Amino acid sequence: MWPRIDGLRVLELGTPGALRTELTDLTLAGEKTATAGLLPLDYHAEGEEVEHVGERLVLVGDSGTRVAEIEITRVELTPFAAVTWEFAQAEGEGFRSVEHWREAHRRYWKGEGYEVDDSTMVVCLRYRVVNQEVGRRSSGDT
Repeated sequence: MWPRIDGLRVLELGTPGALRTELTDLTLAGEKTATAGLLPLDYHAEGEEVEHVGERLVLVGDSGTRVAEIEITRVELTPFAAVTWEFAQAEGEGFRSVEHWREAHRRYWKGEGYEVDDSTMVVCLRYRVVNQEVGRRSSGDT
């Protein structure tokens, strides 16, 4: 089960450390407006339901403290091989092509102990920042 803050589910981008800081900073800057999760790994294994449009989540930085509140604007479940270039660009991480996105995500999830194939279901979330904590950076420092 995912952690909750003030009754809202928590969104932690990437793994703790430099990656989480980078992804959270991209979100706070408005450059990252999407993220991907794996239905079997991030939802089924955690006993969580997929987000829904209008749902609000607490975005936390590397230290686990609230840095912003986001609102889900779009949810798509799609096989890994069908993730679009449009979505990859919205992740805001500088991918050069959808193939580059796929390569990076396969490597990331493999590092998390999960092998992805073309039929693995991906939860593609689009979101917007609705409330950013003043004076907070993603590292949790003020």
